[in-house]
Amino acid sequence: MIDAKTYNISETLRNGMRVTVRAIRADDKDTILESFKGLDDETLYSRFFAPKKNLSEQELKQLTEVDFEQTVALVITLPVEGQEKIIGGGRYISFKDAEGIDSAEFAMIVEEDYQGFGLGKLIFKHLITIARAMGINKFDAEVLPANERMLNLLRKTGLPMNMLTRDESVYVSIDLKPVSPK
Repeated sequence: MIDAKTYNISETLRNGMRVTVRAIRADDKDTILESFKGLDDETLYSRFFAPKKNLSEQELKQLTEVDFEQTVALVITLPVEGQEKIIGGGRYISFKDAEGIDSAEFAMIVEEDYQGFGLGKLIFKHLITIARAMGINKFDAEVLPANERMLNLLRKTGLPMNMLTRDESVYVSIDLKPVSPK
């Protein structure tokens, strides 16, 4: 069984950069705030679906103090000048859908300077690993149609999914049940 609260794995990206994928911690508030302030308006809009200039104390608490049962949150970090820099992250919040299926809504964000290195794919892979271990069978997300990076990442997973465009959003439902080899 995976202990999501203590999740901590080192990874090497395809460009050779070493990163850590780990559980978010309550003491990440300052680092999250610093990372947030460095994000472009377009990245923030793609994640929050509205212009966002800052995070309130309540939002920081909600982002960093999770139960790791219903809500799981991971960050990707990189050592920079002896400090840990958060360069991306993802989370899911689990629920039972209308058919009683254990599901979760997920979201991810990657700092612009590090987009294109496979970090979105990496965080998604780790979220799926934890979700499957926790018995979650489906991921749902709402994505803006202009967020082509996210839509392409999801299309390339090879997982069974449905995408429905409605009300200026793309609603994605991804089946997480492992596919049996033929």
